[in-house]
Amino acid sequence: MKKKDIKDFSRSELEAWLKENRIAPYRAGQIFKWVYLRQADSFEEMTDLGKDLRQLLSENYTIARLKKANVEISSDGTRKYLFQLEDGEYTEAVLIPGKDRKTLCISSQVGCAQGCKFCLTAQGGFKRNLKAGEIIAQVRDVLHELPVKDDAAETEKPFQNIVFMGMGEPLANLPRVLTALSVITDGDYGLRFSHRRVTVSTCGVVSRLAELGEKSPVNLAVSLNATDDKTRSHLMPVNDTFNIEALLSALKAYPLRQREKITFEYILMKGINDTDDDAKRLIKLLKNLPAKINLIAFNEHEGSEFKRPHDDRIDAFLQKLHNAGFTAIVRKSMGQDISAACGQLRANQLKND
Repeated sequence: MKKKDIKDFSRSELEAWLKENRIAPYRAGQIFKWVYLRQADSFEEMTDLGKDLRQLLSENYTIARLKKANVEISSDGTRKYLFQLEDGEYTEAVLIPGKDRKTLCISSQVGCAQGCKFCLTAQGGFKRNLKAGEIIAQVRDVLHELPVKDDAAETEKPFQNIVFMGMGEPLANLPRVLTALSVITDGDYGLRFSHRRVTVSTCGVVSRLAELGEKSPVNLAVSLNATDDKTRSHLMPVNDTFNIEALLSALKAYPLRQREKITFEYILMKGINDTDDDAKRLIKLLKNLPAKINLIAFNEHEGSEFKRPHDDRIDAFLQKLHNAGFTAIVRKSMGQDISAACGQLRANQLKND
C-alpha cells in the first residue's frame, strides 16, 4: 500500500480517520502542531503521542517535502523557487520583499489550462492539479528554510502575506485549494496565517466564486485586464464562457467583510488596453463595486507579442483612476534580474531536461 502525504488532509479529515481507528480525534491537533508548527519530518519525533499511534501513522502516512530543483535570488531580495514534485513535474513559488512585509506567491497547478495569451505559464499547457499537500508544502518548506519561533509575533515571521497568484487557476482546483487554505489559516494547529493576509486570485471562473466565498473568508483578487468583451476574450479565453457582465454580477453578490474590497488586477499592455478610453470604461465598470485596482506593467518575455507601455502612459492611466476616487497603485515588478515571469523558471528547466 502506497503511503499518503498527511498534508493532503484537513484537520477534520484526519480526525475522522483517527476515529475510524478508535483513536481520540483530539490527537489530530497534536499531529498538526508537529507537522506545521514544529516542522517535524517523521512521526517518531512526535513524543507526546504513544508508540502505537506513531507506528500506525508511519505505516499509513509520510510527511513529504518538495525537492528544490532551483532557487534564484535577485539583487532586490526576491527569491524564486522551482520545486520538483514526486512525479517529476515542476511548480514555482516566489518570495517577494516589500517595504514593510514580505509576500509568498504560490502555485495551485502544474501549468494552466486557461490559455491567457499574455501568460508564460499558459504556453506550457496544463499538466495536472497540485494536491493539497503540495500547495501547503510551498508555504511550509519556505518557512522551514527561513525558520521562525513558535511564539513569534506576526511581524517576526519571515513573510506575512500569501497570494495564490503563481502557476495555475486556483478555482479550477478548488477542493484542494480549500483544504490548503484551511491548514494555512488554522490559527491553533496549522500555519497560523490570518485570513486577512491570504489572497486567492482568479481569472474569473464565475461558477466557483460563490463556493470560495462561502467556505473561506480570504481576500479575493480578479484578473480583469480589459474593459470590453472583445479585447478580454482575445486576451483571456475564459471570457468566452464567463463574460465581463457575468463576472461583475457574481462579484456584486460575493460575501465581503466590512470595509473589505475586491482587488482587480489589470495588466497594462501597450496599444491593447492602456488608452484613456480604457481607463474611462474601467471606472464605469467598477464604480458600483468595493474595488481597489492593481495596475501591472506587462513583464515582457521572449516570444511574446505584447509590450510594456511607456511610463507616462502608465502614470496617465493611474491618474484617471485616482481622479475618479479609486484606490489604485502600480504594482512594481520584482526580480527583474532573474527568471521573473510566472512560469519562466519551469520553462527554462523543461528546456534543459
